[in-house]
Amino acid sequence: MVEATGKDKAVRVTGAEAKRVKREALGVPDRVKHRQRAAVPMQRRAPEAGTRQRVYRYRCYPSPSQTAQLIKTFGACRWAYNEGLALRDKAWREHRVSLGFAESCRALTGWRNAEGTRWLQEVSSTVLQQALRHLDAAFGRFFQGSGKHPKRKKKSRSPDSATYVRTGFRWVEDPERPGTGLIALAKQSGPLRIRWSRPLPAGVRPVKLTVSRDRAGRFFVSVLVEERIGPLPPVFRRDGGGPKAVGLDLGLAALVTLDDGEKVGRPRLLEKYGAQLADLQRSLHRKERGSRNRDKARQEIARLYALIGDVRRNALDQLTTRLVRENQVLVVEDLAIASLLRSPRGRGRRRKAGLNRAILDASWGELLRQLRYKCAWYGRTLVVVDRFFPSTRRCSACGVTGPKLDPAVRGWSCGGCGEAHDRDVNAARNLRDEGMRLYERVASSLPPGRTMPSVIRASEMPDVELTT
Repeated sequence: MVEATGKDKAVRVTGAEAKRVKREALGVPDRVKHRQRAAVPMQRRAPEAGTRQRVYRYRCYPSPSQTAQLIKTFGACRWAYNEGLALRDKAWREHRVSLGFAESCRALTGWRNAEGTRWLQEVSSTVLQQALRHLDAAFGRFFQGSGKHPKRKKKSRSPDSATYVRTGFRWVEDPERPGTGLIALAKQSGPLRIRWSRPLPAGVRPVKLTVSRDRAGRFFVSVLVEERIGPLPPVFRRDGGGPKAVGLDLGLAALVTLDDGEKVGRPRLLEKYGAQLADLQRSLHRKERGSRNRDKARQEIARLYALIGDVRRNALDQLTTRLVRENQVLVVEDLAIASLLRSPRGRGRRRKAGLNRAILDASWGELLRQLRYKCAWYGRTLVVVDRFFPSTRRCSACGVTGPKLDPAVRGWSCGGCGEAHDRDVNAARNLRDEGMRLYERVASSLPPGRTMPSVIRASEMPDVELTT
């Protein structure tokens, strides 16, 4: 049986012919188990009612034998992903047959029993199945138009990680220290040595584990649990007039400027460690390729970048937690970060490259990501104002919109009322006022008993006009 699919009306083979092609040409065996039952699509396991999925990340210190086994597991996961990708591409390119997760798992069984790839049996099958599941999710995003076609994983480019489901690890909670315990992975004799920087929720069994290794050679365990996260008490203004709101203007002179005039400076870590990074990079290029000294120099660079990343994430985490705890409504501007980071060309490209480096060092995307999920967890509302709202050149005192300002201008005076403004503080106040206008509009349209959404986007409200 054939059917037309896609814009080019490509013929897709289905039915008995597809089964024959899979069996004879692609080496994918037929279903053997439960032949009497019809195939049922696999459904994603939904969290329990009233719980949220949360990830706790810990540093772990595997023994030499565990390290060798984990490195072999990382390589096997990467191999299974690439082999599954090649099989699915070949099936469609040469035979116009679609393969899914179930067919890839049946092919995996054959790979594990083949003469040349029996080393896959030294790795847990559930871990390899999870690699194929990640491949299937990547194809799902590609078919939905939200992602690109999956690419092959490379050892030098792709992160080392392996995901263990509940059947792939053993968890024993310590009764004397609830939330901590022993984690033993499949194909390993003893438990991992984990530094419990904070306990897991007591009495909760982990749903999934992901063991990873960064470029600096550090091992981490990410534990996914289903936890009941209660909202924080609501925060109101001191005059009791409504929820407390704060306008946040993201920038480079100051990472975040609040509407009350407070400015939070960015760490400027790439500037702080720039000279050290340059020295290490020059030392790396002087080393012979493939030598042990070159590998040592690369490790030093990786450790320094890991330090920079840890300091940056810690600073952003403390800042976003404070903002969410102290305010009920947080208002930010919808930033097109990808457009701001476009490649520099022509005249001024060196200055544009420096601007891109400063934006990446500020990590606006990570800050907004943390605000989004923390507002959803703790019962706050994040209002994202339209990017074309004139927050910078609009007077927060009288509402008059002036001409465009050069980025070098940090202060200006209103031509209507004569009020002197700090550029960033004025923008934060305008964002707060516009965000509260959108917040009140959504609040007035909600039916009784409904709670406010965690995120309000002006771009998703087409009937809302920008205030002038």
